[in-house]
Amino acid sequence: MALLGVVAWAGLLAPAAPEPGQLDASPSLFAVMAAINAAGYDADLDSPANDPLRALVRREVAARRPPSLAALREFFEQHRQKDWTEEVSQYISFALCVHGPPDFKYRFLLNQLPPDVFALQGLEKLMARFYREAELDQLWRKAQPYYERVIARYHEPVSRAVLEANAYVRSPTSGVLGRRFQIWVELLAAPRQVHVRNYQNDYIVVVTPAPEPQIAEIRHAYLHYLADPMVLRSAEELNRRKPLIDFALGAPLLPEIYKKDFLLLASKCLVKAMEARLAPPSLRQALVEQALREGYILTPYFAEALPAYEKQEQALRFYFPEMVRGIDLRRETQRLDQVEFARQAPAAPAPGAEARPAPSGPEGRLEEAEQWYAQRELDKARQAFLQVLRESDQKRLHARAYYGLARIAALMKDPELAERLFQRTLECEPDPQTAGWTHVYLARLAEAAGEEERARGHYQAALALPGASAAARAAAEKALAGGGASGRPRPPE
Repeated sequence: MALLGVVAWAGLLAPAAPEPGQLDASPSLFAVMAAINAAGYDADLDSPANDPLRALVRREVAARRPPSLAALREFFEQHRQKDWTEEVSQYISFALCVHGPPDFKYRFLLNQLPPDVFALQGLEKLMARFYREAELDQLWRKAQPYYERVIARYHEPVSRAVLEANAYVRSPTSGVLGRRFQIWVELLAAPRQVHVRNYQNDYIVVVTPAPEPQIAEIRHAYLHYLADPMVLRSAEELNRRKPLIDFALGAPLLPEIYKKDFLLLASKCLVKAMEARLAPPSLRQALVEQALREGYILTPYFAEALPAYEKQEQALRFYFPEMVRGIDLRRETQRLDQVEFARQAPAAPAPGAEARPAPSGPEGRLEEAEQWYAQRELDKARQAFLQVLRESDQKRLHARAYYGLARIAALMKDPELAERLFQRTLECEPDPQTAGWTHVYLARLAEAAGEEERARGHYQAALALPGASAAARAAAEKALAGGGASGRPRPPE
C-alpha cells in the first residue's frame, strides 16, 4: 500500500495538539474588527452564519457613543474598497502588523509594512483613542466565552490536520526554520472567510465564523507552511525548469501572482499534489486533473513522484531535491501541450450545502451549554452541563462540563462551590485550553481569599502548561507582574 510508510511514520509522532497559542483569539483583531463594525462594515450582516458576538459588540459600542467614532467613520469611508472581502482584508493585515491594544504600535518599520497596511497610516493613533473611549478592554473580557466555544470546536480537527500533514512530510514538529504557524479565530468579521498572511517568520491564518470549522483551508495553509521552505532550498534547480511557466500564462483561472513567480507556482503545485495523495483513492486523480486545468502545471508531476517518496524512508525535505531533479522538461512540455485549461471555475456549493450535521449527543450538548452560558441563561446552561455528565463517561467531556459548572458558580458568587468544581475539572484530564483558564480562575479565587502564595502557584501552572491559551498565559503573566488583585486581568466570564 503506497501510504504505508507515511502511516507507520505517523505512529512515531505524539498525538498532535496545536502548539501554545497556535490556535487562539487575538485582542488586536478583535479591537480592529469591533472598530470597523462600528464605522460601517456591514458585509453579510444578515447571514445566519454570523456569530452572535458580532451583534452584541455592535450594540454595546453604539450605546457607549465614543467621541472618536465620527473620525473613525470618516477614515473607513476614505478607504472603502469595491470588494468587501478586500475591504476587510486590509484591516486584518493592519491588525496583524501592530502589537495591539492599547497603543497599536507597528511591529515593523514603515518601509517594511505591506502595501495595504502602509495605506492605512494614521489608523494606529485613531485605534488607540477609540479603544479607550469604547472601553474595548471590557468588551474583550465579555467576548471570551464566545471565542472559547468556537476555539474548542476547532481544537481537535486542527490537531488532526497538523498531525496528518506532519506525518506526511515526516516532520516530528511543526517548527520550520524558526518560523511559526498561527491560527486566529475572529468572530466579528463576515462569515466563511479564510485569510492567510506571511509576515517575516510568522505564517498566519485568520478564520471567521462558519457553520463548520474550516479545516480543509487550514490544512492547505499548513501544508504551504511546510512546503515553502523546501521549494526555496531547491530554487536554483527549480528555476532551470522555469520555461514551463509559459504554459501557465494561458490559464484563465490561474491568479496572476502565479504567472509571475515560478517558485510560488511550484509550491502551490506541490501542496495540491500532497492534498490529492491525502484524499481517498477514488478522488485523487480528479483532484490532480482539476488543479492542472486551473493552471497548476506541475501538480501531475508531483502527484506521480510522491508515491515513490512514500515508499522510502527519508523525510520530504531531504527527498524533495531528488523530485525536482526528476522533472523532465521535454516530458512535461509534451504533457502540457495537450492541456485545455478551464475557463470557468467549478460551481461552488450553496452555503451550508455540504455542512455536516451539528454535533449531537454529549458534544452537541456541550456546545448548547456554552451558548446558553454566553447568553447568561445560567439555569439552562447548568442543566445542559449536568446532562453531559449523565450522558458520557469520557473524561475530556466531563472536564469541559465541570469547567462550565464552575464558571456558573463563580458568576453566582459561590466561591467554595466554584473552587471544588474547578479542582474537579483538573482531575478529569482537561485539554490545555480548559486547564489553562482553570488555573487562572483558581488563582483569582485564591487571591480573593487572601491566599497569595496559592494564587501564584496557579498562575505559574498556567504559564508552564504546554498548549494553554495565549490569552490565559497573558493573564497569568500580567497578574504575576502586577501589583495587586485589582490591577490584574480577570479570566473570561
